[in-house]
Amino acid sequence: MNLNSAIYMVFPIILFISGILLPFTTDAAGGRWKFLTPSIGISAMHMQLLNNDRVIMFDRTDFGTSNISLAPGKCPAGAKDCSAHSVEYNVMTNKFRPLTVQTNVWCSSGSVMPDGTLVQTGGSFEGERRVRLFKPCGGSADCDWQEVNLGLAKSRWYSTNQVLPDGRQIIIGGRKQFNYEFYPKTTDPNVHDLQFLADTNDKGVENNLYPFVFVNVDGNLFVFANNRAILLDYVNNKVVKTYPQIPGGDPRSYPSTGSAVLLPLKNIEAVNVEAEVLVCGGAPKGSYTEAAKGKFITALNTCARIKITDPNPIWVMETMPLARCMGDMILLPNGNVLIVNGAGAGTASWEFGRNPVLNPVLYRTDNKIGSRFETQRPTTIPRMYHSTAVLLRDGRVLIGGSNPHDKYEFSGVLFPTELSLEAFTPSYLERPALRPVIVIPAPQTKLSYAQKFTIQFRLRGIVNLKSISTTMVSPSFNTHSFSMNQRLLVLTPTAQVQSLGGTVYQVEVTTPSSANLAPSGFYLLFVVNGEFPSQGIWVHIG
Repeated sequence: MNLNSAIYMVFPIILFISGILLPFTTDAAGGRWKFLTPSIGISAMHMQLLNNDRVIMFDRTDFGTSNISLAPGKCPAGAKDCSAHSVEYNVMTNKFRPLTVQTNVWCSSGSVMPDGTLVQTGGSFEGERRVRLFKPCGGSADCDWQEVNLGLAKSRWYSTNQVLPDGRQIIIGGRKQFNYEFYPKTTDPNVHDLQFLADTNDKGVENNLYPFVFVNVDGNLFVFANNRAILLDYVNNKVVKTYPQIPGGDPRSYPSTGSAVLLPLKNIEAVNVEAEVLVCGGAPKGSYTEAAKGKFITALNTCARIKITDPNPIWVMETMPLARCMGDMILLPNGNVLIVNGAGAGTASWEFGRNPVLNPVLYRTDNKIGSRFETQRPTTIPRMYHSTAVLLRDGRVLIGGSNPHDKYEFSGVLFPTELSLEAFTPSYLERPALRPVIVIPAPQTKLSYAQKFTIQFRLRGIVNLKSISTTMVSPSFNTHSFSMNQRLLVLTPTAQVQSLGGTVYQVEVTTPSSANLAPSGFYLLFVVNGEFPSQGIWVHIG
């Protein structure tokens, strides 16, 4: 089948519940693509949106000479050349500037601290125990990365970071690291063993790197690696729940590389808030070994969904319209999930992916089971290993990266190194008249937990007041098909939406009650009309 024509077809889909396979179909949908720039000078292997609408991107310092030079006087001591391997991209102007990383950031991790500072941890070789800090700024030449030597207790390569309810970051796992630690460092011992990571390590393949980690509503951590998960009390280093293995037992973690999201948290004023996790894609058992021999096995086409707060949780299986590994899962402001990027065969690692999946898929979280997937219009650019995606404040999804080679390769290869950026525009942006415009609160408003506050917005035409909702989305650190710290909350209204006359409306909502629900930091606040979100505004909670 020609992937470029896939949107015009009806895909047969199969649903699996408790051992029963149920067929259903879904029609192709829309969305639009816009090419933003042919080159930012580097391949965007890692991405993070900051609260000034700048996106920090970087690849690795040993890819070779990049296509963007460092500013005069910024060349690191001992560097082989003075090219940059990190950039700051200005979303509003579509321009970028070089940044300086002193040590290797290859396959590293990170998240944004409550004050808005990006904390990036680890990497390879001389960078494996480094911590790098970037504070949001106005783009001045002296605004750059700051590095902390030996900021980590252990080498962290292919690890995962998560902001905790107390404001610290936890860094979990990594190659040959079956443990976790904290940043900033705690008093010794700062490193705690985690047997689960050793148990999920497939000999010679791993399949447990970049574990999927989410803060559960009780403050404990949901940690998924390979094909199963635990609930971890990280304070007492105790596993408080063991979840069942995903049916079929195929691996979903790097290098088999599926993706995962914590689905939107709703009814957050309830005594018992439900939390669900969705894991999609990956590669069948043995795919990595076979890819090393030149045989590229079709990727997994299943998603697994589980209520992690249930006393007896089970995985519910669904089948995607397209098999996919190395895909990214991005929470959209209306609570749906965009699945984008990746390959239809093989695994992550150098030259191991085949059959680029050009069509994104929209997953409608609240639809009845059997009617959740919609295939979207395709891009023309393969986004394979080392691709990235982040949600922007205007509701678009920024897409970049793709470099399945150990250096920059622009010709004579199946999938050349991509230095370009493009944006996917979900169909909700195609009808601007249906999108609310937030009037109050002002951007950068500071909110407290359990605080009631008023949102005023403008909306033209006939408005169904019952269709208005308000969401908060945390900006995520995206790399290797996982968006660290990604989270969406639906805020609880205290009363019905009111019309203030003309096109102006008002609703009072309540912020989450604790940091277990929403760790402190910057969030994007959206008003959603049915499925049509406003542009977001930055707010801070905590």
